[in-house]
Amino acid sequence: MEVHSRLRFGNVSIFRKRTPDRHPMAVLTRQLRRRPLSAPQLFVLSFGLLVAFGTIGLKLLPGLYVGEPLGWVDALFTSTSAVCVTGLIVVDTATRFTPRGQGFILLLIQLGGLGIITFTSLIIVALGKRLSLRQSDVAMNTAEIAPHVEQKHLLRNVVFFTFLIELIGAVALYVVWAPSLGWKNAVWPAVFHSVSAFCNAGFSTFSDSLISQHDNPLILYIIMTLIVLGGIGFLVMEEAFLFFVARRRNQRFRLSLHSRIVLVTTALLIVGGAIAFTVLEWDRTLASMGWFHKINNATFMSVTARTAGYNSIDYSQASTSTNFFTILLMTIGGSPGSTAGGLKTTTFAIIALVAWSRFRGHTHTSVAGRTIPEETIQRAIGLASIVFALLTLSIFAMTLTAPTDRGEAMFLAYMFEAVSAFNTVGLSMGVTAGLAEVDRLIMVFLMFAGRVGPLVLAAALTLQRDGKRTFRYAHEDVMVG
Repeated sequence: MEVHSRLRFGNVSIFRKRTPDRHPMAVLTRQLRRRPLSAPQLFVLSFGLLVAFGTIGLKLLPGLYVGEPLGWVDALFTSTSAVCVTGLIVVDTATRFTPRGQGFILLLIQLGGLGIITFTSLIIVALGKRLSLRQSDVAMNTAEIAPHVEQKHLLRNVVFFTFLIELIGAVALYVVWAPSLGWKNAVWPAVFHSVSAFCNAGFSTFSDSLISQHDNPLILYIIMTLIVLGGIGFLVMEEAFLFFVARRRNQRFRLSLHSRIVLVTTALLIVGGAIAFTVLEWDRTLASMGWFHKINNATFMSVTARTAGYNSIDYSQASTSTNFFTILLMTIGGSPGSTAGGLKTTTFAIIALVAWSRFRGHTHTSVAGRTIPEETIQRAIGLASIVFALLTLSIFAMTLTAPTDRGEAMFLAYMFEAVSAFNTVGLSMGVTAGLAEVDRLIMVFLMFAGRVGPLVLAAALTLQRDGKRTFRYAHEDVMVG
Protein backbone atom coordinates (compact mmCIF):
# COMPACT_ATOMS: atom_id res chain seq x y z
CA MET A 1 0.00 0.00 0.00
CA GLU A 2 1.41 3.38 -1.05
CA VAL A 3 1.02 6.39 1.24
CA HIS A 4 1.60 9.93 -0.03
CA SER A 5 2.94 12.65 2.24
CA ARG A 6 2.82 16.37 1.48
CA LEU A 7 5.84 18.65 1.85
CA ARG A 8 5.37 22.40 1.62
CA PHE A 9 8.14 24.88 0.72
CA GLY A 10 6.76 28.42 0.74
CA ASN A 11 3.96 28.46 -1.84
CA VAL A 12 5.06 25.21 -3.48
CA SER A 13 3.67 21.81 -2.43
CA ILE A 14 5.49 18.59 -3.27
CA PHE A 15 3.94 15.10 -2.97
CA ARG A 16 6.13 12.07 -2.40
CA LYS A 17 5.56 8.37 -1.88
CA ARG A 18 6.08 7.08 1.67
CA THR A 19 6.54 3.40 2.45
CA PRO A 20 4.48 2.24 5.47
CA ASP A 21 6.45 1.56 8.64
CA ARG A 22 7.20 -2.15 8.73
CA HIS A 23 8.60 -2.26 12.24
CA PRO A 24 7.06 -5.25 14.12
CA MET A 25 5.49 -3.04 16.80
CA ALA A 26 4.01 -0.73 14.17
CA VAL A 27 2.60 -3.69 12.26
CA LEU A 28 1.11 -5.09 15.50
CA THR A 29 -0.42 -1.70 16.35
CA ARG A 30 -2.04 -1.46 12.93
CA GLN A 31 -3.36 -5.01 13.21
CA LEU A 32 -4.91 -4.30 16.63
CA ARG A 33 -6.57 -1.17 15.28
CA ARG A 34 -8.02 -3.02 12.34
CA ARG A 35 -9.00 -6.10 14.31
CA PRO A 36 -10.32 -5.39 17.83
CA LEU A 37 -10.19 -8.15 20.40
CA SER A 38 -13.08 -10.59 20.28
CA ALA A 39 -14.97 -11.60 23.43
CA PRO A 40 -13.04 -14.90 23.83
CA GLN A 41 -9.72 -13.12 23.33
CA LEU A 42 -10.66 -10.43 25.84
CA PHE A 43 -11.73 -13.13 28.30
CA VAL A 44 -8.42 -15.00 28.02
CA LEU A 45 -6.45 -11.74 28.22
CA SER A 46 -8.28 -10.60 31.35
CA PHE A 47 -7.55 -13.88 33.12
CA GLY A 48 -3.93 -13.74 32.00
CA LEU A 49 -3.54 -10.23 33.39
CA LEU A 50 -5.21 -11.25 36.65
CA VAL A 51 -2.81 -14.19 37.01
CA ALA A 52 0.12 -11.86 36.33
CA PHE A 53 -1.19 -9.38 38.92
CA GLY A 54 -1.51 -12.17 41.49
CA THR A 55 1.96 -13.52 40.73
CA ILE A 56 3.64 -10.14 41.13
CA GLY A 57 1.63 -9.41 44.28
CA LEU A 58 2.51 -12.74 45.90
CA LYS A 59 6.15 -12.26 45.02
CA LEU A 60 6.69 -8.61 45.90
CA LEU A 61 4.05 -7.41 48.37
CA PRO A 62 5.30 -7.43 51.98
CA GLY A 63 3.61 -9.19 54.86
CA LEU A 64 1.80 -11.86 52.83
CA TYR A 65 3.66 -14.92 54.09
CA VAL A 66 5.94 -16.26 56.75
CA GLY A 67 9.47 -17.54 56.20
CA GLU A 68 11.43 -17.52 52.96
CA PRO A 69 10.01 -15.54 50.04
CA LEU A 70 8.11 -17.52 47.41
CA GLY A 71 9.94 -18.33 44.20
CA TRP A 72 8.53 -17.02 40.94
CA VAL A 73 7.26 -20.47 39.89
CA ASP A 74 5.55 -21.03 43.24
CA ALA A 75 4.02 -17.54 43.11
CA LEU A 76 2.80 -18.18 39.57
CA PHE A 77 1.39 -21.57 40.58
CA THR A 78 -0.44 -20.17 43.61
CA SER A 79 -1.82 -17.19 41.68
CA THR A 80 -3.04 -19.39 38.81
CA SER A 81 -4.63 -21.85 41.23
CA ALA A 82 -6.47 -19.00 43.00
CA VAL A 83 -7.58 -17.08 39.90
CA CYS A 84 -8.63 -20.28 38.13
CA VAL A 85 -10.40 -21.39 41.35
CA THR A 86 -8.55 -24.70 41.41
CA GLY A 87 -7.22 -25.14 44.94
CA LEU A 88 -4.00 -27.03 44.25
CA ILE A 89 -1.17 -25.72 46.43
CA VAL A 90 2.60 -26.03 46.56
CA VAL A 91 2.83 -24.28 49.94
CA ASP A 92 0.45 -24.65 52.89
CA THR A 93 -2.10 -21.82 52.81
CA ALA A 94 -2.80 -22.18 56.54
CA THR A 95 0.75 -21.96 57.86
CA ARG A 96 2.77 -20.22 55.12
CA PHE A 97 0.47 -17.25 54.50
CA THR A 98 -0.44 -14.55 57.00
CA PRO A 99 -4.07 -13.37 57.32
CA ARG A 100 -3.14 -10.60 54.88
CA GLY A 101 -1.74 -13.17 52.46
CA GLN A 102 -4.83 -15.35 52.80
CA GLY A 103 -6.94 -12.25 52.15
CA PHE A 104 -4.97 -11.55 48.95
CA ILE A 105 -5.56 -15.14 47.82
CA LEU A 106 -9.26 -14.79 48.63
CA LEU A 107 -9.40 -11.62 46.52
CA LEU A 108 -7.93 -13.52 43.57
CA ILE A 109 -10.47 -16.32 44.11
CA GLN A 110 -13.39 -13.87 44.21
CA LEU A 111 -12.26 -12.01 41.10
CA GLY A 112 -11.65 -15.26 39.24
CA GLY A 113 -15.00 -16.74 40.28
CA LEU A 114 -16.97 -13.62 39.38
CA GLY A 115 -15.10 -13.39 36.09
CA ILE A 116 -16.33 -16.81 35.01
CA ILE A 117 -19.97 -16.11 35.86
CA THR A 118 -20.12 -12.59 34.47
CA PHE A 119 -18.41 -13.51 31.20
CA THR A 120 -21.24 -15.88 30.35
CA SER A 121 -23.86 -13.45 31.58
CA LEU A 122 -22.44 -10.44 29.72
CA ILE A 123 -23.39 -12.02 26.40
CA ILE A 124 -27.02 -12.02 27.48
CA VAL A 125 -26.81 -8.50 28.90
CA ALA A 126 -25.52 -7.32 25.53
CA LEU A 127 -28.91 -8.18 24.02
CA GLY A 128 -30.28 -4.98 25.51
CA LYS A 129 -28.00 -3.00 23.20
CA ARG A 130 -27.87 -2.60 19.45
CA LEU A 131 -25.76 -5.45 18.10
CA SER A 132 -24.18 -6.31 14.82
CA LEU A 133 -25.45 -9.37 12.95
CA ARG A 134 -22.41 -11.38 14.08
CA GLN A 135 -22.86 -10.35 17.73
CA SER A 136 -26.57 -11.09 17.56
CA ASP A 137 -25.87 -14.58 16.29
CA VAL A 138 -23.61 -15.30 19.30
CA ALA A 139 -25.93 -13.72 21.85
CA MET A 140 -29.17 -15.24 20.59
CA ASN A 141 -27.83 -18.73 21.15
CA THR A 142 -27.48 -17.92 24.86
CA ALA A 143 -30.83 -16.12 25.05
CA GLU A 144 -32.65 -19.12 23.61
CA ILE A 145 -31.26 -21.28 26.41
CA ALA A 146 -33.01 -19.31 29.17
CA PRO A 147 -35.69 -17.08 27.58
CA HIS A 148 -37.37 -16.36 30.93
CA VAL A 149 -34.39 -14.56 32.43
CA GLU A 150 -34.60 -10.76 32.24
CA GLN A 151 -31.47 -9.80 30.38
CA LYS A 152 -31.15 -6.18 31.51
CA HIS A 153 -30.97 -7.17 35.19
CA LEU A 154 -28.89 -10.31 34.75
CA LEU A 155 -25.43 -8.92 35.46
CA ARG A 156 -26.64 -7.02 38.51
CA ASN A 157 -28.37 -10.14 39.81
CA VAL A 158 -25.22 -12.23 39.25
CA VAL A 159 -23.13 -9.99 41.49
CA PHE A 160 -25.90 -9.49 44.06
CA PHE A 161 -26.76 -13.16 44.50
CA THR A 162 -23.09 -14.16 44.53
CA PHE A 163 -22.39 -11.94 47.53
CA LEU A 164 -25.73 -12.83 49.15
CA ILE A 165 -25.08 -16.59 48.96
CA GLU A 166 -21.53 -16.13 50.21
CA LEU A 167 -22.80 -13.98 53.11
CA ILE A 168 -25.42 -16.57 54.11
CA GLY A 169 -22.81 -19.33 53.87
CA ALA A 170 -20.34 -17.36 56.00
CA VAL A 171 -22.97 -16.73 58.70
CA ALA A 172 -23.96 -20.41 58.74
CA LEU A 173 -20.34 -21.56 59.02
CA TYR A 174 -19.65 -18.98 61.71
CA VAL A 175 -22.58 -20.18 63.84
CA VAL A 176 -21.35 -23.77 63.63
CA TRP A 177 -17.64 -23.00 64.18
CA ALA A 178 -17.94 -20.31 66.84
CA PRO A 179 -18.44 -22.64 69.84
CA SER A 180 -15.26 -24.61 69.06
CA LEU A 181 -13.03 -21.96 67.46
CA GLY A 182 -14.19 -19.00 69.51
CA TRP A 183 -16.54 -16.17 68.55
CA LYS A 184 -13.68 -14.02 67.26
CA ASN A 185 -11.46 -16.68 65.70
CA ALA A 186 -14.35 -18.23 63.73
CA VAL A 187 -14.99 -15.12 61.61
CA TRP A 188 -12.13 -15.45 59.12
CA PRO A 189 -12.41 -19.23 58.49
CA ALA A 190 -16.16 -18.81 57.96
CA VAL A 191 -15.73 -16.00 55.41
CA PHE A 192 -12.78 -17.66 53.66
CA HIS A 193 -14.44 -21.07 53.29
CA SER A 194 -17.78 -19.60 52.19
CA VAL A 195 -16.22 -17.63 49.32
CA SER A 196 -13.84 -20.46 48.42
CA ALA A 197 -16.63 -23.07 48.44
CA PHE A 198 -19.10 -21.03 46.36
CA CYS A 199 -16.36 -20.20 43.86
CA ASN A 200 -15.47 -23.92 43.85
CA ALA A 201 -11.87 -23.02 44.68
CA GLY A 202 -11.08 -25.55 47.41
CA PHE A 203 -8.59 -23.37 49.29
CA SER A 204 -8.73 -23.81 53.05
CA THR A 205 -7.32 -22.10 56.13
CA PHE A 206 -6.83 -25.57 57.67
CA SER A 207 -3.70 -27.52 56.79
CA ASP A 208 -5.65 -30.76 56.34
CA SER A 209 -8.45 -29.15 54.30
CA LEU A 210 -11.63 -30.51 55.97
CA ILE A 211 -10.34 -33.87 57.18
CA SER A 212 -10.61 -32.66 60.77
CA GLN A 213 -14.27 -31.77 60.08
CA HIS A 214 -15.27 -35.22 58.82
CA ASP A 215 -17.41 -35.83 61.91
CA ASN A 216 -19.23 -32.49 61.67
CA PRO A 217 -22.18 -33.05 59.29
CA LEU A 218 -23.36 -29.42 59.49
CA ILE A 219 -20.04 -28.14 58.14
CA LEU A 220 -19.97 -30.76 55.41
CA TYR A 221 -23.50 -30.04 54.20
CA ILE A 222 -23.07 -26.24 54.32
CA ILE A 223 -19.92 -26.56 52.21
CA MET A 224 -21.68 -29.01 49.88
CA THR A 225 -24.61 -26.63 49.38
CA LEU A 226 -22.28 -23.76 48.52
CA ILE A 227 -20.35 -25.97 46.10
CA VAL A 228 -23.49 -27.15 44.30
CA LEU A 229 -24.93 -23.62 44.04
CA GLY A 230 -21.66 -22.32 42.63
CA GLY A 231 -21.34 -25.29 40.29
CA ILE A 232 -24.76 -25.35 38.58
CA GLY A 233 -24.50 -21.88 37.04
CA PHE A 234 -26.41 -18.66 37.60
CA LEU A 235 -28.88 -19.20 34.74
CA VAL A 236 -30.01 -22.44 36.32
CA MET A 237 -30.32 -20.81 39.75
CA GLU A 238 -32.33 -17.95 38.25
CA GLU A 239 -34.68 -20.29 36.41
CA ALA A 240 -35.10 -22.51 39.49
CA PHE A 241 -36.01 -19.43 41.54
CA LEU A 242 -38.55 -18.29 38.93
CA PHE A 243 -39.96 -21.84 38.84
CA PHE A 244 -40.62 -21.94 42.59
CA VAL A 245 -42.10 -18.43 42.54
CA ALA A 246 -44.47 -19.45 39.74
CA ARG A 247 -45.47 -22.63 41.56
CA ARG A 248 -46.35 -20.68 44.71
CA ARG A 249 -48.53 -18.38 42.60
CA ASN A 250 -50.14 -21.37 40.84
CA GLN A 251 -48.68 -20.22 37.54
CA ARG A 252 -47.24 -22.37 34.80
CA PHE A 253 -43.51 -22.17 34.25
CA ARG A 254 -41.41 -24.41 32.03
CA LEU A 255 -37.76 -24.93 32.86
CA SER A 256 -35.49 -24.74 29.84
CA LEU A 257 -33.94 -27.94 28.52
CA HIS A 258 -30.55 -26.63 29.63
CA SER A 259 -31.68 -26.31 33.26
CA ARG A 260 -33.40 -29.69 33.19
CA ILE A 261 -30.28 -31.45 31.92
CA VAL A 262 -28.06 -29.64 34.46
CA LEU A 263 -30.29 -30.41 37.45
CA VAL A 264 -31.00 -34.04 36.54
CA THR A 265 -27.38 -34.82 35.61
CA THR A 266 -26.06 -33.13 38.76
CA ALA A 267 -28.48 -35.07 40.99
CA LEU A 268 -27.63 -38.39 39.32
CA LEU A 269 -23.89 -37.79 39.61
CA ILE A 270 -24.14 -36.82 43.29
CA VAL A 271 -26.28 -39.82 44.24
CA GLY A 272 -24.35 -42.25 42.04
CA GLY A 273 -21.01 -40.97 43.28
CA ALA A 274 -22.11 -41.18 46.92
CA ILE A 275 -23.17 -44.81 46.49
CA ALA A 276 -19.93 -45.70 44.69
CA PHE A 277 -17.69 -44.04 47.30
CA THR A 278 -19.63 -45.65 50.15
CA VAL A 279 -19.08 -49.10 48.65
CA LEU A 280 -15.44 -48.54 47.61
CA GLU A 281 -14.22 -46.91 50.84
CA TRP A 282 -16.48 -48.54 53.46
CA ASP A 283 -13.65 -50.65 54.89
CA ARG A 284 -10.77 -48.32 53.99
CA THR A 285 -10.66 -44.56 54.63
CA LEU A 286 -14.22 -44.62 56.05
CA ALA A 287 -13.60 -47.66 58.25
CA SER A 288 -13.14 -45.73 61.50
CA MET A 289 -16.42 -43.83 61.11
CA GLY A 290 -19.96 -44.79 62.07
CA TRP A 291 -22.44 -45.56 59.29
CA PHE A 292 -23.98 -42.06 59.47
CA HIS A 293 -20.63 -40.33 59.05
CA LYS A 294 -19.65 -42.80 56.34
CA ILE A 295 -22.66 -41.78 54.23
CA ASN A 296 -22.05 -38.07 54.91
CA ASN A 297 -18.40 -38.25 53.89
CA ALA A 298 -19.11 -40.39 50.83
CA THR A 299 -21.68 -37.79 49.71
CA PHE A 300 -19.16 -35.04 50.37
CA MET A 301 -16.58 -36.89 48.27
CA SER A 302 -19.11 -37.17 45.45
CA VAL A 303 -19.89 -33.42 45.48
CA THR A 304 -16.37 -32.10 45.89
CA ALA A 305 -14.77 -34.49 43.40
CA ARG A 306 -16.42 -32.87 40.38
CA THR A 307 -15.35 -29.32 40.99
CA ALA A 308 -14.44 -28.04 44.46
CA GLY A 309 -11.32 -29.78 45.75
CA TYR A 310 -12.09 -29.96 49.46
CA ASN A 311 -11.39 -33.34 50.98
CA SER A 312 -12.58 -34.96 54.20
CA ILE A 313 -10.45 -38.09 53.61
CA ASP A 314 -6.83 -38.63 52.63
CA TYR A 315 -6.82 -39.56 48.94
CA SER A 316 -3.30 -40.94 49.19
CA GLN A 317 -4.79 -43.67 51.43
CA ALA A 318 -7.78 -44.37 49.18
CA SER A 319 -7.94 -47.41 46.93
CA THR A 320 -6.85 -47.29 43.28
CA SER A 321 -10.44 -47.85 42.14
CA THR A 322 -11.61 -44.90 44.27
CA ASN A 323 -8.96 -42.59 42.85
CA PHE A 324 -9.74 -43.65 39.30
CA PHE A 325 -13.46 -43.12 39.87
CA THR A 326 -12.59 -39.68 41.29
CA ILE A 327 -10.68 -38.94 38.06
CA LEU A 328 -13.82 -39.73 36.07
CA LEU A 329 -15.94 -37.39 38.20
CA MET A 330 -13.30 -34.65 37.98
CA THR A 331 -13.32 -34.95 34.20
CA ILE A 332 -17.09 -34.39 34.05
CA GLY A 333 -16.91 -31.32 36.31
CA GLY A 334 -19.68 -28.82 36.97
CA SER A 335 -22.08 -26.96 34.69
CA PRO A 336 -21.68 -24.20 32.06
CA GLY A 337 -21.81 -20.60 33.23
CA SER A 338 -20.62 -21.56 36.70
CA THR A 339 -17.37 -21.38 38.62
CA ALA A 340 -16.75 -25.08 37.99
CA GLY A 341 -14.39 -26.59 35.46
CA GLY A 342 -14.35 -29.88 33.59
CA LEU A 343 -16.15 -31.09 30.49
CA LYS A 344 -19.36 -29.84 32.11
CA THR A 345 -22.46 -31.83 32.98
CA THR A 346 -24.27 -30.82 29.79
CA THR A 347 -21.40 -32.03 27.59
CA PHE A 348 -21.34 -35.35 29.40
CA ALA A 349 -25.13 -35.68 29.19
CA ILE A 350 -25.24 -34.79 25.48
CA ILE A 351 -22.55 -37.33 24.58
CA ALA A 352 -24.38 -39.99 26.61
CA LEU A 353 -27.69 -39.10 24.93
CA VAL A 354 -26.07 -39.22 21.48
CA ALA A 355 -24.65 -42.67 22.20
CA TRP A 356 -28.03 -43.88 23.46
CA SER A 357 -29.82 -42.46 20.39
CA ARG A 358 -27.36 -44.07 17.98
CA PHE A 359 -27.65 -47.36 19.87
CA ARG A 360 -31.42 -47.30 19.29
CA GLY A 361 -30.95 -46.34 15.65
CA HIS A 362 -32.38 -42.82 15.95
CA THR A 363 -31.14 -40.15 13.55
CA HIS A 364 -31.74 -37.24 15.92
CA THR A 365 -30.92 -36.86 19.61
CA SER A 366 -34.02 -35.98 21.62
CA VAL A 367 -34.82 -35.66 25.30
CA ALA A 368 -37.83 -34.35 27.26
CA GLY A 369 -39.77 -33.73 24.06
CA ARG A 370 -37.02 -31.60 22.51
CA THR A 371 -34.38 -32.30 19.85
CA ILE A 372 -30.82 -31.15 20.54
CA PRO A 373 -29.38 -29.18 17.57
CA GLU A 374 -26.66 -30.89 15.57
CA GLU A 375 -24.35 -27.89 16.07
CA THR A 376 -24.54 -28.35 19.84
CA ILE A 377 -23.74 -32.04 19.50
CA GLN A 378 -20.71 -31.26 17.36
CA ARG A 379 -19.47 -28.71 19.90
CA ALA A 380 -19.82 -31.26 22.70
CA ILE A 381 -17.89 -33.89 20.77
CA GLY A 382 -15.25 -31.34 19.77
CA LEU A 383 -14.82 -30.20 23.36
CA ALA A 384 -14.43 -33.80 24.57
CA SER A 385 -11.81 -34.45 21.88
CA ILE A 386 -9.78 -31.35 22.83
CA VAL A 387 -9.94 -32.21 26.54
CA PHE A 388 -8.80 -35.78 25.87
CA ALA A 389 -5.91 -34.61 23.68
CA LEU A 390 -4.68 -31.94 26.11
CA LEU A 391 -4.84 -34.25 29.12
CA THR A 392 -3.12 -37.10 27.29
CA LEU A 393 -0.23 -34.93 26.12
CA SER A 394 0.15 -33.28 29.53
CA ILE A 395 0.19 -36.56 31.45
CA PHE A 396 2.71 -37.96 28.96
CA ALA A 397 4.93 -34.88 29.43
CA MET A 398 4.81 -35.25 33.21
CA THR A 399 5.78 -38.91 33.04
CA LEU A 400 8.87 -37.97 31.01
CA THR A 401 10.24 -36.05 34.00
CA ALA A 402 9.37 -38.74 36.55
CA PRO A 403 12.24 -40.51 38.33
CA THR A 404 13.06 -43.74 36.54
CA ASP A 405 12.75 -45.79 39.71
CA ARG A 406 9.29 -44.40 40.58
CA GLY A 407 7.75 -43.64 37.18
CA GLU A 408 5.32 -46.54 37.08
CA ALA A 409 4.31 -46.17 40.72
CA MET A 410 3.67 -42.44 40.22
CA PHE A 411 1.61 -42.74 37.04
CA LEU A 412 -1.78 -42.74 38.79
CA ALA A 413 -0.71 -39.81 40.99
CA TYR A 414 0.45 -37.80 37.96
CA MET A 415 -2.77 -38.59 36.15
CA PHE A 416 -4.79 -37.61 39.23
CA GLU A 417 -2.95 -34.27 39.62
CA ALA A 418 -3.15 -33.41 35.91
CA VAL A 419 -6.88 -34.13 35.67
CA SER A 420 -7.46 -32.21 38.90
CA ALA A 421 -5.55 -29.21 37.52
CA PHE A 422 -7.19 -29.13 34.09
CA ASN A 423 -10.69 -29.52 35.47
CA THR A 424 -9.91 -26.94 38.21
CA VAL A 425 -10.89 -29.34 40.97
CA GLY A 426 -7.98 -29.06 43.38
CA LEU A 427 -7.98 -32.57 44.85
CA SER A 428 -4.53 -34.05 45.29
CA MET A 429 -2.88 -37.34 46.18
CA GLY A 430 -0.23 -35.33 48.02
CA VAL A 431 2.42 -35.09 45.31
CA THR A 432 1.83 -31.52 44.04
CA ALA A 433 4.30 -29.89 46.43
CA GLY A 434 7.02 -32.34 45.38
CA LEU A 435 6.68 -31.83 41.63
CA ALA A 436 9.63 -30.56 39.63
CA GLU A 437 9.45 -26.99 38.34
CA VAL A 438 8.76 -28.12 34.79
CA ASP A 439 5.84 -30.21 36.04
CA ARG A 440 4.52 -27.24 38.02
CA LEU A 441 4.60 -25.15 34.86
CA ILE A 442 2.68 -27.88 33.04
CA MET A 443 0.12 -27.77 35.85
CA VAL A 444 -0.08 -23.98 35.52
CA PHE A 445 -0.87 -24.37 31.83
CA LEU A 446 -3.48 -27.03 32.58
CA MET A 447 -5.21 -24.88 35.20
CA PHE A 448 -5.32 -21.86 32.91
CA ALA A 449 -6.45 -23.82 29.85
CA GLY A 450 -9.06 -25.69 31.88
CA ARG A 451 -10.39 -22.47 33.39
CA VAL A 452 -10.85 -20.39 30.25
CA GLY A 453 -12.10 -23.44 28.37
CA PRO A 454 -10.48 -25.32 25.50
CA LEU A 455 -12.90 -23.98 22.91
CA VAL A 456 -12.64 -20.40 24.17
CA LEU A 457 -8.86 -20.68 24.23
CA ALA A 458 -8.84 -22.06 20.70
CA ALA A 459 -11.14 -19.28 19.49
CA ALA A 460 -9.00 -16.62 21.17
CA LEU A 461 -5.84 -17.91 19.49
CA THR A 462 -7.45 -18.24 16.06
CA LEU A 463 -7.09 -15.25 13.75
CA GLN A 464 -10.41 -13.83 12.56
CA ARG A 465 -11.03 -14.13 8.87
CA ASP A 466 -12.84 -11.61 6.75
CA GLY A 467 -14.97 -14.21 5.07
CA LYS A 468 -16.22 -17.72 5.69
CA ARG A 469 -15.78 -20.67 3.40
CA THR A 470 -19.11 -21.07 1.62
CA PHE A 471 -18.30 -24.18 -0.38
CA ARG A 472 -17.71 -27.83 0.46
CA TYR A 473 -15.88 -30.67 -1.25
CA ALA A 474 -17.52 -33.77 -2.61
CA HIS A 475 -18.66 -36.36 -0.04
CA GLU A 476 -16.69 -39.55 0.40
CA ASP A 477 -17.47 -42.03 3.16
CA VAL A 478 -15.03 -43.61 5.62
CA MET A 479 -15.47 -46.94 7.41
CA VAL A 480 -15.93 -46.62 11.19
CA GLY A 481 -15.81 -49.44 13.74
